[in-house]
Amino acid sequence: MSRSRFLVEVPASLREAHARYSGEAGRAWAARLPALADQWLGEWGLTPEGAVACGAVALVVPVRRRDGTAAVLKLQPVDEETRGEPAALRAWDGAGAVRLLEHDPASGTMLLERLDASRSLGSVPDAEEALRLLSARLAQLSSVPAPPGLRRLEEIAADLLRRAPAARGRVGDPASRGLLDGCAGALAEVLPDGAGDRLLHWDLHYDNVLAPLPGGSRPAEWLAIDPKPLAGDPAFELLPALHNRWGEVVAGGDVARAVLRRFDLMTEVLGLERRRAVAWTLARVLQSVLWEVEAGVTAPSAHVRADRRVAEVLRARRAG
Repeated sequence: MSRSRFLVEVPASLREAHARYSGEAGRAWAARLPALADQWLGEWGLTPEGAVACGAVALVVPVRRRDGTAAVLKLQPVDEETRGEPAALRAWDGAGAVRLLEHDPASGTMLLERLDASRSLGSVPDAEEALRLLSARLAQLSSVPAPPGLRRLEEIAADLLRRAPAARGRVGDPASRGLLDGCAGALAEVLPDGAGDRLLHWDLHYDNVLAPLPGGSRPAEWLAIDPKPLAGDPAFELLPALHNRWGEVVAGGDVARAVLRRFDLMTEVLGLERRRAVAWTLARVLQSVLWEVEAGVTAPSAHVRADRRVAEVLRARRAG
């Protein structure tokens, strides 16, 4: 007997995000999602269970496998950022990260173990405890050598330096030009010493670290999801944790002290040389600022505003 078709309803926010970033190609990909989901539910013998979820890129369908195991079907386009995710998850093999169960290279579709989406490090009330847990996870993940074929930080960094002069010419205020100059200068200083060969997550913030399902076979540890992997220096990994939960930084009344406390805790847990970590974090700020300048954004996002403040604090330490 043939199985019933499952027609997924694609959230409007996901359709709009792909149309905004990829135009007609993004709209076409979102339109194909219901058929793609139905195809892989059938191919892998999956039964949908519960409401679908999405971020800005991927659609996630909770499912059960034939043996009753809980999993999620993740559908996302194959591009520069997403292409390396399966290779990274295989390299980590469940140690500190969600486990990859199945993968279709042509469509980018993945079957992943299901974690508890209601419990992330963002829900841990003690900010310092959350940061220590996240830093420990970063240390674990970046202890693994990067597999072949991933984007390389060395190439990304060289590209940032090539793009910085043109971006500088597009900003009118001296503070923004000084920010670009300072971040590019720090990167130019550190890049000749090498950009590393560790497996980096690139986007490890508090909401990208989830708990296992209650009562499952996993030990009670926190697990990373949604890597945008590259090969490089772990010092390039710090900024997402520095600018997330930013309200807690501001609420303390001394932003510089709070930023340095976070930075010092992370470099201690990861065993990083602090001057080098400052330079690579400024390189990460350069990357986020370049994206907005090149896109013609006139009002910086909340994260980029936080990044600018982080850069001010770290540049002051670097100069001191």
